Amino acid sequence: MKKIAIISTLVLSMIVVFTGCGNKEGRAYMPDMSYSRAYETYASRDSSVFTDNPADLGHKIFYNNLPPAGTIKRGEIFPFSIGYDNAIVIDSNTSLKNQLALVKNPYDSISAADLAEAGRLFNINCGICHGAKAEANGPMADKVGGVKPIVATSPGYSDGRIFYVMTYGQGNMGSYASQLSREQRWQIVKYIRTLEPKAAVPAEPKTDTIATKK
Repeated sequence: MKKIAIISTLVLSMIVVFTGCGNKEGRAYMPDMSYSRAYETYASRDSSVFTDNPADLGHKIFYNNLPPAGTIKRGEIFPFSIGYDNAIVIDSNTSLKNQLALVKNPYDSISAADLAEAGRLFNINCGICHGAKAEANGPMADKVGGVKPIVATSPGYSDGRIFYVMTYGQGNMGSYASQLSREQRWQIVKYIRTLEPKAAVPAEPKTDTIATKK
């Protein structure tokens, strides 16, 4: 009986070994999950399976190397939805100014460290023309020409307008979208708000203490 058990064990072990060698990957419980049809963007593509032609939909797997429309990467803030028109001058376009006024800064508040970093970036990229306090008195303002104060204007520029100009440029100022990320630009807008003159607090009217005692 022992011999039969030993022989059976050996036979089963050999079957398992040879079967495993014949299929290196083993058996997949859910093959559609194990062998996904997805692939890396720059990987080679089997044209008999994948296509970037919408006319082949239903016959092949459509993939055009682009993310789905309207998607953003994880952790990224929402994109700026207002496009650029080189022929439009903001000061003379009420419609655009009204659109930009509706754009809110996605950062309701930022940390002291982020605000300090935004100030550093402002001084590097903006202060050279606009000045340390955004009053159009930077060392290059006279040479560049047409530099406007960002703060102390009446009425003041909206957050959306400041971001628009940093993103697309205006007049002699070029776009800073390649130098500053979307997050950095919005944080600089937040920093600019700290440069605005504080509104004077009206003094409380003095009361006659003698009159109040009567």
